[in-house]
Amino acid sequence: MPCLPLKRFKSRRLTLSPESDCARDSSSLLATDHNRGRYIKPMFDFWQSLLAALERIAMLPSLIQSVFPSLPSRKHVRDAVRTYERTMDDLLREVQRLLEAPLEPAKLLHMSGKLQEQFTPKLQASDICMLPSYNHKLPSGLEQGTYLALDVGGSTFRVAIVELNGKGQSAKSMRIVNMKSYKIDNPVRHLQGNAFFDWMAEKIETAISDPQVKQINGTASLPMGLAWSFPVDQTSIRTGNLLAMGKGFRATEGTLGQDLSELIMTPCRKRNLPVHMESIVNDSSATLLSRAYEDPSTRFAVILGTGFNIAAHLPVSALATSKYKGYPQKWMNEASHVLVNTELSMFGKNVFPTTRWDEQLNESHVRPDFQPFEHMISGRYLGELVRLIIVEGVRTAGLFSGEIPDKLTEPYSLETGTLAAMEMDETKNHTNAIALFQSRHPLSKPPTYNDIQFVRQVSQLVSHRAAAFLAAGIHSLWNLRITSEGLTPTTAGRLAIGCNGSVIEKYPLFRDLCQSHLDELTTASGAEPNSISLEVAVESAIFGAAVAVCCLEE
Repeated sequence: MPCLPLKRFKSRRLTLSPESDCARDSSSLLATDHNRGRYIKPMFDFWQSLLAALERIAMLPSLIQSVFPSLPSRKHVRDAVRTYERTMDDLLREVQRLLEAPLEPAKLLHMSGKLQEQFTPKLQASDICMLPSYNHKLPSGLEQGTYLALDVGGSTFRVAIVELNGKGQSAKSMRIVNMKSYKIDNPVRHLQGNAFFDWMAEKIETAISDPQVKQINGTASLPMGLAWSFPVDQTSIRTGNLLAMGKGFRATEGTLGQDLSELIMTPCRKRNLPVHMESIVNDSSATLLSRAYEDPSTRFAVILGTGFNIAAHLPVSALATSKYKGYPQKWMNEASHVLVNTELSMFGKNVFPTTRWDEQLNESHVRPDFQPFEHMISGRYLGELVRLIIVEGVRTAGLFSGEIPDKLTEPYSLETGTLAAMEMDETKNHTNAIALFQSRHPLSKPPTYNDIQFVRQVSQLVSHRAAAFLAAGIHSLWNLRITSEGLTPTTAGRLAIGCNGSVIEKYPLFRDLCQSHLDELTTASGAEPNSISLEVAVESAIFGAAVAVCCLEE
């Protein structure tokens, strides 16, 4: 790709070249008052040296000011005489070189191949990635019915009545008839054991008591599909053992290892609710199923928001038989394909080239090397990578006049959403971006246009690299699929990918950049142009939970 245009930034150095206007003015002034200059400069040098010595032995600025009240304040002296190791232009060029160098198609294809090498042992034996589910059927798009969809996330519990209408011309193929949303705040997170599932049953009862719902379903029992955004050891399509939820939830206290389906259904039965659990899916499988209902060529789903994962629909034979330990023989006889939770975030160590900022992030992480792919592309970490570059820019290149913005010394204090909003600012002088940054990370004086332009361009470089690396990851799974299906790039046909998550859906140009790199990689591999398409899956958890149920119906 062409180089990102670099905005010329003012150097924060006051070292003047002999040809500069300031140097000429200074020479003239000294020539007209040679004697005064002869005394002033040595005196200034003396005070400057003394001030530097005092600072080196860690004396307080206030003490310096009290002893030498006639000297300028420390900040003013800093602004007047401080020099930096480099200019902001120099640093920006280095950032650009390091982040764009790996993005050539040949290098991305090499990374894709290295990822496939990492897949091989995990497809044979691993209990943390390349995990088969019990979902093996994809929807035809013709299924019809009314379902109760549950979506349990980190901050919200949603209950919805979903209608699947098939591909008729008279109505939308999927429709949310009625939906209730309930906040999961700290008091709810702190509900212990069964109390949390009692709370869920109470909200389900409230939702289905709505007159509109009663009118649609009458007294018939509603089939429920659950999208569960937490770990679960699934034991069948509709059952799974509860695992630690994290994020402050106490629902597992006294219930850890128990069947999630029964934990929900027991309080529902006590309330005589006309519902029954039919399916449990994770968020990536739900996204794939919801998109497949509308586009039958869907075989992958990408979740890229705060975290990262990909679900893939693969032949059962792509995974070792040991991966299906405990699966019923009936399932094994019926299934030709299976939805696989790849946990792709855990791959990529020694595959993706890293910079010193990537290494700083990894070394300071509570679990270094656990999710190397996620560290380079997800919303949790994009802001942190930019923060690390900003801190270096302040200290070595005079960004923000050498002042660290408020809170930016704290890890993960710069949100990826802030960067996205700054990138979207189309005002002539970045007025909105300046105001936003100053409101969230105040400086003693507002940042300049050049400061904010630097941050914006660094953000663009970091997010572009993330989009390209995601394309390499998708390409590696695409190759795995066509190989295991006995296909070639020329015979593989079109493949759609359902997409969900704040980064891939909303970050400026992210999905477009990823699509562009995917097009390059697939055509370089011998496929037809536009062989892979990234498609946003709207309300994927809710629709996917409903579709998972309809796939079970004959």
